[in-house]
Amino acid sequence: MIDCLDVARYFIIRAYEDCIEAEMTNMKVQKLLYYAQSLHLAMYDQPLFEEEIQAWRYGPVCPPAYRFYSEFEAKQLPIPSQELLLEIAEDKRQLLEEVWEYFGGYHAYQLSGMTHLEFPWKKARKGLLPEASSTNPILLEDLKALGYQKLDQIERDHPAYQFVMREILKDACTSEPSTRIRKGEVRDWLNSLLD
Repeated sequence: MIDCLDVARYFIIRAYEDCIEAEMTNMKVQKLLYYAQSLHLAMYDQPLFEEEIQAWRYGPVCPPAYRFYSEFEAKQLPIPSQELLLEIAEDKRQLLEEVWEYFGGYHAYQLSGMTHLEFPWKKARKGLLPEASSTNPILLEDLKALGYQKLDQIERDHPAYQFVMREILKDACTSEPSTRIRKGEVRDWLNSLLD
């Protein structure tokens, strides 16, 4: 596990590298932490960082990271030392890079809007008025389920997905089945399910 601030610093460094540092605010970092945690849970069945994510009014927030960058409010965050990246294990860096590639181009308000439509944040805020403050935790199991959804979405959005699926369907339609179904087998099978 790594520290949530190391994850936040990774995303800030990437924003500077991609020349979109002006967009890198505390709000954006919070939403990227949320997605990084959810994808890591789905892929590795364990949290990326131990700090809790809570269902605040404007979306998911990791309180220690929020407090650390709170003095900047909605302003651009300063660039951390690039040497920090060397301390992050390669497998973690690869995951963070995937999160950045998929979510990094969104503006903070777009990310916030996305999180408001997703069940983990909504579930943690159930029964609260929209303007109510909250420190309700977003459950890891809900983040993991969201991670599975996001992995599916990322796969479908990949440029090669349509081509690969088209080829698989073409092969399935043109190849001979390995076994033939004999007359009555489907009916017998369905009847066995009803018994």
